[in-house]
Amino acid sequence: MLGSGLWAPAQARERDEDEKPSASCPEADPIPHINTVPAGFGAFHFFFPGPVDGSAAPTDPEGAHPTGRDPSTIFNFDGVIGQADLNLTGTGTDSTTGVSAPYGFHTDMRFAVGKFVGIDGRVHRGAFAFI
Repeated sequence: MLGSGLWAPAQARERDEDEKPSASCPEADPIPHINTVPAGFGAFHFFFPGPVDGSAAPTDPEGAHPTGRDPSTIFNFDGVIGQADLNLTGTGTDSTTGVSAPYGFHTDMRFAVGKFVGIDGRVHRGAFAFI
């Protein structure tokens, strides 16, 4: 999500029959869901990790989603999505004092490769990362 404005799409393949030629790839429409994040951070179109059936998950502070939980952040997407929800640990060392301490962190990483309808209303192909 944070790097979505940084990618530069390119094509080096034949288009599918349902695709129309375009000089550049437009933005993708986000999924309609807007999650509740802490105040001051704005609104983001993604679901926290959890089962796609929408059942409650400890990784989702919003609770259950009766209509399901979409791992994609792209509306009208047809392709492959991979997701990793990881709890990791490490040791941090202050390079000035040499003091070390253990730490833990949680990360949610996703990728998507496939076709989507862009904001221009046309079908496009793309690869996306959510880190």
